[in-house]
Amino acid sequence: MSADRKAYPLRVDPALWAAVERAAAADLRSVNAQVECLIREALKARGVKLEMPRPARRGRPPKEQNDG
Repeated sequence: MSADRKAYPLRVDPALWAAVERAAAADLRSVNAQVECLIREALKARGVKLEMPRPARRGRPPKEQNDG
């Protein structure tokens, strides 16, 4: 787990969890990413302003250039 993420145990009704799993699959997201997205959407609807999350760095690191 990334050091900049907060782990939080969550107890959820099984029917609600199944709905979140279906929504995550439909959006091609993990359940964790879907929960985070839903929380952000709910806060935005309430007028809470948040900074945009930093996108994860993907792919290989850039090659080192040799001077010589």
